[in-house]
Amino acid sequence: MSVRTALPVTAAAAAVALLLTGCTSTKSGGGGKGGEGGGVQLVTEGVLKTCTHLPYPPFQSKKGGEVVGFDVDLVDLVAEELKVKQEIVNTPFEGIETGQDFNTNKCDLAAAGMTITPERDKVMDFSTPYFDATQALITRKGKPYKALDDLKGQKFGYQKATTGGEYAKKNAPKGAELVEFEDVGLLLAAVKSGQIAAGINDNGVLFDYVKQNPDTEVTAEFDTGEQYGIGVRTGNDALRAKIDEVIKAAKKDGRYDEIYKKWFGTAPKSK
Repeated sequence: MSVRTALPVTAAAAAVALLLTGCTSTKSGGGGKGGEGGGVQLVTEGVLKTCTHLPYPPFQSKKGGEVVGFDVDLVDLVAEELKVKQEIVNTPFEGIETGQDFNTNKCDLAAAGMTITPERDKVMDFSTPYFDATQALITRKGKPYKALDDLKGQKFGYQKATTGGEYAKKNAPKGAELVEFEDVGLLLAAVKSGQIAAGINDNGVLFDYVKQNPDTEVTAEFDTGEQYGIGVRTGNDALRAKIDEVIKAAKKDGRYDEIYKKWFGTAPKSK
């Protein structure tokens, strides 16, 4: 009769931990913060999966059955460098900003007009900033809402899980009724129809909207000093480094300026 010798508890635990680590790294790769990293590994071979939340023009929106936008074009440069195709995964923004979509291997990166914040940086890693933004106020044209104080007694809308929503909660005047919307499309439709008096969101999105909807206007901007970043799973240093490399090269060789002008009509302001 053979005798099986049990591993010590510590050795067994170490073996299980090693097995789990191996499974994770082959799935999404990159190594830990400050680690050795390695080659870029993707959730699905041959595809760069991008989590975003539609619509959010001009950063990402559907046109003719295809998802297009500033973020889409920028991430296409990363996909080209990796010699793969980009695939858009439309998902609720809350799942993106909490890092849950990375935890479930839904995507390799998130490009969703997403502001880098300390809270989000705890649940994902960010690329170098690629876009400057601030919050702004949108109303129907001719309405007397030029500042937040003008919204006393009025309905004031914001998009769920956004920095605009946080700003509204902290700065809305007493007596204003805050109304939450799942996405920016619903928020803007509510402003246009008069369901709410005004809405808050990132200035780039709102200025793009009023171009197509002249019965609305941006009446104020708030100096929040925000910057967008492309998010990756915490510790995915290889992919984050590749994104940084592509952004830096695109800004140097003019491709970034071309994409910016395509979606915003002017070249980016130089610092």
